[in-house]
Amino acid sequence: MPQTSTAAAVAITYGHLAETHVVENQPPPLRDYNTYQQDVALREAVAREGAAWAESELQAFGTLTGGRELIELGFQANENKPVLYTHDNYGHRIDEVRFHPAYHRLMQISTEHGLHASHWRTPQPGAHVARAAMCYLQNQVEAAHGCPITMTSAVVPALLEQPDLAAQWLPKITALQYDHRNIPMEQKSAITVGMAMTEKQGGSDVRANTLRAHALGTGGPGQTYELVGHKYFVSAPMSDAFLVLAQTESGLSCFWLPRWQADGRKNPFQIQRLKNKMGNVANASCETELRGAHAQMVGGEGRGVATILKMVTMTRFDCMVGSSAGMRQAVAQALHHCAHRSAFGKRLAEQPLMQNVLADLVVEGEAALAMTMRIARALDIGEASEHEKMLVRVGTAVGKYWICKRTPAHAYEAM
Repeated sequence: MPQTSTAAAVAITYGHLAETHVVENQPPPLRDYNTYQQDVALREAVAREGAAWAESELQAFGTLTGGRELIELGFQANENKPVLYTHDNYGHRIDEVRFHPAYHRLMQISTEHGLHASHWRTPQPGAHVARAAMCYLQNQVEAAHGCPITMTSAVVPALLEQPDLAAQWLPKITALQYDHRNIPMEQKSAITVGMAMTEKQGGSDVRANTLRAHALGTGGPGQTYELVGHKYFVSAPMSDAFLVLAQTESGLSCFWLPRWQADGRKNPFQIQRLKNKMGNVANASCETELRGAHAQMVGGEGRGVATILKMVTMTRFDCMVGSSAGMRQAVAQALHHCAHRSAFGKRLAEQPLMQNVLADLVVEGEAALAMTMRIARALDIGEASEHEKMLVRVGTAVGKYWICKRTPAHAYEAM
């Protein structure tokens, strides 16, 4: 009889070892669930703080954000970092940050659902609460694209300090569309907005800024200036325009800086490099030099800090929303894992010490959510109540500090 080849003999003898083990005692993936319906604390907060009218919309959005398609988009967006292209193939300066299609799809979903604008488009009791709840759900899927969503939302109260600019650009800022093309704003139906405050020598001390603004005419609110200097931290550099702080003869002032000049030329807002991040990698932040970039003054000359703080208050609030959402997703994953995995003869969720850990995680997450949604209600009624206005002023600073500080430790424990 013919002899069996060595390779065939090995396959016959050892082929069964290709499968070394059976995977067991592991939870199924957490997907295809309703992130809103299974979050009792969120549903109670929405009703308590005045947005019960948004229940059906939130239920639908909960199904969307818990679906495997959006969850996969979140993974794809963070597995493919944004890439900076300073020049095109022919040597023209373009300063373009390019993103994976998954990132653009997430931006499209968020803008079409009004996460950047619903509270401005239809102001009513509970508008900020409903919008915060939707952001809370979306941030559990992918938080990085929440940065341009937040800043596009937050620029509105600051831009209203300059009524002529507000009248021109608010319709495009609040449009329920997304257009990521690097072209002049005049050619778009929808735009996004970023922010640039920080410089190397000052950090949070923005009064130490050295970026200079030189008037091209009479100067003053609404007038055009040339900006010369640098910014060490620009958020969402692919945005169509930015609020920036620069020094004039009267002190630090706020400016509206487009990526393109009114005549269609590229504004000399030159990106030096993207920040190399440990987390939040789907979001781009950059260092820039401004070489005579044209910008218009927003609000009073020398009143830049007071003007841009109207934007900063709203970004601080969204930091509360995003960090609370991070806590919630950590809790959801931990609870899901412990409900399916067994150790020492019981499900983890049935072990007394594990129950203590899980309870602590849940309580802290729900406390962060409760504070966040209370501030959302204060934003809804702040102009009609001095108490609520002061609560926003103090509560957003305290809430942003504490919730953001606690979220990493909460995540460590959840893991």
